[in-house]
Amino acid sequence: MDYYLSPTHTQRFDLEIKNSQFITTVCRTNGRDAAKAFIEEVRQRYPDANHHCWAFIAGMPNNAHLWDQSDDGEPKGTAGKPMLNVLQHSDFGETTVVVTRFFGGVKLGAGGLVRAYSQAVQEALSQTEYENVYPRRAVQLKIAYPLLGKVEYWLEQSDIEITNKTYSDSIVIDLAVIERTWPEHKILLTDLCQGSLTLIEPDNE
Repeated sequence: MDYYLSPTHTQRFDLEIKNSQFITTVCRTNGRDAAKAFIEEVRQRYPDANHHCWAFIAGMPNNAHLWDQSDDGEPKGTAGKPMLNVLQHSDFGETTVVVTRFFGGVKLGAGGLVRAYSQAVQEALSQTEYENVYPRRAVQLKIAYPLLGKVEYWLEQSDIEITNKTYSDSIVIDLAVIERTWPEHKILLTDLCQGSLTLIEPDNE
């Protein structure tokens, strides 16, 4: 995938269905620990709510290892699973949604709950302010000291992130490159160094 969507900041959306209040909170979360921490934060924010149902895709959308959901006391399959289903079809990644419910006295039934939780997430995501996230992978660049100045300057003008530098007999620069633009940048970088560089791409080995 070229890119996926992710919230720019934590956002709240309100929905009322048959006197029940559904508060959907959306947050960008990278990894399971961040997702679980955010869910706990929402629980503490609304301690008197009846339910805090949640779903997350805590990484790239196609990484099923970082998907999870919970009905949090609602009948099994009526909240978390529908919420996750909406997330899976939204192009969002690194995203956690928590739907906090204050029961309004009118039971919705299983079908009604599925529709309510799905609607809460659909409406929230349709209004969420987001940014495009371009998947990155690690590349290691090894160069001689005389090349450092012009390579650093070139990298600063590009979309490549420098994550670490190690100085020894040569300079090793750890990069985080965007899959989509890396092939072109690789050619330009090689030309800049007149071929006097070593590139190590672990993900491609």
